[in-house]
Amino acid sequence: MKEIETFKELINEELYYEAHEALEEQWFPIRQIKNDCCLVLKGFINAAVSLELYKRDKIEQSKKIYLVYLKYVTQNRIIKTNNQHIFIELKEFLDKKFNEREIDTILYNKK
Repeated sequence: MKEIETFKELINEELYYEAHEALEEQWFPIRQIKNDCCLVLKGFINAAVSLELYKRDKIEQSKKIYLVYLKYVTQNRIIKTNNQHIFIELKEFLDKKFNEREIDTILYNKK
């Protein structure tokens, strides 16, 4: 999926809003379906939104959206999609981004 690669490149460049837009193009046409693929994409979009809010020092809003990311992007949901390998790789990529800056600790109150 070209949009996934674009999304990752934009995340690496800390262009989170633009990353959100890149995936939204894939998600928007299928948003009404609400199948596992659609919900996982929605979760990834929320990860980008959370990172953007964190970047803007809007920690409480970022935390709420981070929790939405965790709600939608689950292993159980990912394995039910046709894109499971791509989605697993993207989840690992995003989790690493949150972890690199200890954002996950701040947002999720991990010890």
